[in-house]
Amino acid sequence: MTLDAFFQTNPRTALAFSGGVDSAYLLWAGVQAGTEVQPYFVKTPFQPQFELEDARRLCGQAGVELVVLDYDILSDGTVAANPPDRCYHCKKRLFSLLKERAAFDGFSLLLDGTNASDDAGDRPGMRALRELEVHSPLRECGLTKERIRVLSRQAGLFTWDKPSYACLATRVPTGRTITPEDLERVETGEAALAALGFRDFRLRLAAEGCRLQLVEEQFSLLPERRAELLSALEPLFSQITLDLRPRAPID
Repeated sequence: MTLDAFFQTNPRTALAFSGGVDSAYLLWAGVQAGTEVQPYFVKTPFQPQFELEDARRLCGQAGVELVVLDYDILSDGTVAANPPDRCYHCKKRLFSLLKERAAFDGFSLLLDGTNASDDAGDRPGMRALRELEVHSPLRECGLTKERIRVLSRQAGLFTWDKPSYACLATRVPTGRTITPEDLERVETGEAALAALGFRDFRLRLAAEGCRLQLVEEQFSLLPERRAELLSALEPLFSQITLDLRPRAPID
């Protein structure tokens, strides 16, 4: 099945929209197919501000209105406790909220941007999507992340080379309670690193501070940016360590 065929069969859909590569292309494809695709962005403490800004920019480019739903995901005690299956509980909450709002707005089908490169397996988040009957057209149509990037570039979407991004909760070690303060520190620190020219990195909380993970080609940027990096991170973290093993880019 092609995306055009999917949208011809499903001319009115709601879309869980993140502002990332996959959901951006899915929205664009739906609009190009002449169908009604309503994007929804759930703003929680797990999403940094730049993701919302990207989502709004993309919707402006596509000529559709973005619906933003604010939700305090940390009000769910299980999610805040950060167990190994936190992603399941988080996605179950968020996509239940999305399905309820979409149904209220007259949409019976909810989509997400999972692609054919994603290992569905029995990952907790994927299990939640299956239970809620969320459709993933990119995956169903066999579109890999690499192919989506190519198609996005051809479409003129600024997200075509945007690094993959996992929510801020993934920066907190499993079993450590997630707090708004920790999430704010990570978001502030990562924003500072991005402003210094770093890309596709992770700033993970550690027992006594934070641990910086970089992709291999970014290590060369450290010597010239070291003083600025420390100036930005020292007010946020008592200790700053560097993982000397290169972080594998995740697509």
